[in-house]
Order: sequence, then C-alpha cells, then structure tokens
Amino acid sequence: MRTLVQKFGGTSLSDARARSYAIGHIKRALADSYHLVVVVSAMGRKGEPYATDSLLELVRLNGNRIPAREKDLLLHCGEVISAALMCSLLEAEQIPATVLTGAQAGIRTNDRYGDARIESIQPSRIVQALSEGKVVIVPGFQGETAQGDITTLGRGGSDTTATALGSALRAEFVDIFTDVSGIFTADPRIVSKAKPIERVTYAEICNMAYQGAKVIHPRAVEVAMEAGIPIRVRSTFSDDEGTLVTRADDVRLPDARLKDRFVTGIAHVSPITQIKVAAQEGQYDLSLNVFKAMAQRQISVDFINVNVSGVSYTVFHHETERAASVLNGLGYTPEYVTGCAKVSIIGGGMNGVPGIMARIVEALTMIDIPILQSADSNATIWVLVKETDMEEAIRALHHSFQLDKP
Repeated sequence: MRTLVQKFGGTSLSDARARSYAIGHIKRALADSYHLVVVVSAMGRKGEPYATDSLLELVRLNGNRIPAREKDLLLHCGEVISAALMCSLLEAEQIPATVLTGAQAGIRTNDRYGDARIESIQPSRIVQALSEGKVVIVPGFQGETAQGDITTLGRGGSDTTATALGSALRAEFVDIFTDVSGIFTADPRIVSKAKPIERVTYAEICNMAYQGAKVIHPRAVEVAMEAGIPIRVRSTFSDDEGTLVTRADDVRLPDARLKDRFVTGIAHVSPITQIKVAAQEGQYDLSLNVFKAMAQRQISVDFINVNVSGVSYTVFHHETERAASVLNGLGYTPEYVTGCAKVSIIGGGMNGVPGIMARIVEALTMIDIPILQSADSNATIWVLVKETDMEEAIRALHHSFQLDKP
C-alpha cells in the first residue's frame, strides 16, 4: 500500500491555529491517496501544561525521586494526550481515525528507561487499521519492553518513532513537520541571508544535526538512511515541500548538484569549554587517564586532540566544574578556556577538495577571529572560536562559501 508517515512536533500542535494547519496537511495527503500514519509529539514547549518539560518540572517540584521506570510512565502521557486530541479533531472532520500507543503499534525497545532504543517493530495492527481506511495516530517518543513496561526514547524520540515506522511500513516518505520551512544553510537568526536547502544527503544532515542544527534528530536520520526511506523536513504552516533528505545516488538528488556544492551548511554549538592538559616528559598514559576518568563520571567530551605534548578537548559549559574536579583529583593542572563555540562547516562534496581549510582560515583571519583549535572528517571541518566571535564567524564563513547565493 502507498503509505506516508507524517510527524507533527510540539509547536505544530500547541494551539488551535497550529492544529488546523496540521489537519490541512493530513487532508491533502489523504486526497493524494496515501494510507496515512500520523506521529505526534507532546503539545507545546516548557511551561505549557502537556509539554514534556512541564511534566519533568512537576517531578522536580515534588521530590524529584521518581525511579526511571516510573518517570517514563509519566513522560509518555504528553504524547498520548496529543494523539487522543488529534483523533477527536479528525473524527470531527468525518475522517476515520484510531490511536495506537507505541506498544500497540508494535514498537519494542530495550529497557534503558529515558533513552531506550528500538529493537523491533511489528506493525500488524497499523497495517490492519490502514487497510480499513483509517488514519493511524501513534504517540511518538515511546515503546514497550519485552516485559510490557513503557519506555521513552530520549530527546528527539518522536522523530525516531516516525522514521522507524516509515522503515517498517516501507513508506514512500516520512514528513517531519516543524515551525521552520526546512533545513537552512545556517541558523537564519544569525545569518539573515541563510537559504533553505532543497536537497541534502543523509550523511550531510546527520552531520548538521550532530553539530547543532536542531531541526531533526540524528538518530532518526540514521534509521531512515539504513532503510533508504526519504525524509522531507517541512513547515506546518505552509504547503512548501521543504528539504528532501535522501541518498546521494537518489534520482531526486542529481549528482551534478552535489559535485557543484562543496559546502552544504554551517552549524554551531555553544557554550563549551576548552580544556588542555600538558604531559610531563615520559608521561605516556596521560590521555588514557584523562579520558577514562571523564568516561567514568559520564562527562561527554568532544573536539579531541591527542599528541605527545598532552591532550586538549572540549566539554559542555555546564560540565566545566565537574571536569575540573576530576582532573584536580588526578593531580593535573589543566588550562581552561571558557565561553567557546564550535563552528562546523559541513559538506559531502568537500572530501579531497584542496583549499577548503585555506578558505576557512582566510575568512576568519580577515576579520581578526583567532581559531583556538580545529579538526576534520571526510564531510566536516570544525573550528573552535570564542563564543563572542561565533556569530561573526558564521556569517563570514557563510559568505566565503557563497551559501547566500541561489
């Protein structure tokens, strides 16, 4: 059957106006003869009554001692409320609909409460309901263990629900509806000339998502990539097709376009702290001791450089004090540079192309922005700058790589 999965985020459901736009997208999909699965997030954002952050705040204000299993039981309720409301709205429009919770939809996960991973999907009840002509509404962000316990999938879990169901159902597309009209070459709040990207590969958008672009969760992209299911990132509030995410060899993404585009976009993460630990002569176990200690304290590290003179890496700003305590406990005297930002230049077409790093350095040198550290992979170059220089650096790089041009 010709199937489409639509996922609506919290801002797409936060009020009656937004929900009316969502209903419009559903109607258009049905008019195009799709069998339709709708995945919904909890309504709204922090401070609004049914948002996930509001439920977390409720726990915090009442002892904050709830076990992980029971916390998942609470947190999955926001999506269930959204699903029930969406069902009511569709039925009012004479559109037959049914709600299947994550468990009823056949989503089985491990028992890592709060950040569960999907292990399998048995979508027989979804297929049956679709064959009966119903729109199937599935609350995102949730599943069930083999023992029947409710789990949640962590941040971005509704995106993952949508692409996992798209994979299981062999959907034609998975549409991720948000409050922006697709994926941009940079944050439009920083770069006024940022352009929407019409087409992008899975690898490029994964890199953008991991490096700070928050339109779609990278885990969701990886699920779609494995199954080869195209994603469209679209605005709830317009009929635009948004950004198509697919394989580099997909006919919808001409090779010529990729070859002509060395850099796809620029992402950023801040605030972060740079940490440098110098090695004494003959101290060859420094990196082992440092990173093992960070791992034991579950402190996430990034932007890692290791050489004979020592190690340097970054941590999120809120982890700075904990990291310092760990290093002091080991007897080290690190250097810290707080208030940093990681700027990522991303593009599947720049691997092996000479001159990319030279252009980055030139663009930042021309405006007197020092690069504190750099690293690269086959599709990304990262530079560390002071957070106070971040926005100017992003604008300079965006202009240097002509991302503001059609």
